[in-house]
Amino acid sequence: MHECWQCRECGYVYDPAEGDTDNRIPAGTSFVQLPGTWCCPVCSEPKSSFDPM
Repeated sequence: MHECWQCRECGYVYDPAEGDTDNRIPAGTSFVQLPGTWCCPVCSEPKSSFDPM
């Protein structure tokens, strides 16, 4: 089971099953595996602005 994370600022949901193709994050990449420099692809908030769902 994968855990989705939601941006507190805009509501974007990072789903590990989908990854983030706009930022070259392949499907299957868990949230904790995302680089520390990764930001929300919608509003550019930092990774620290996400909460587990």
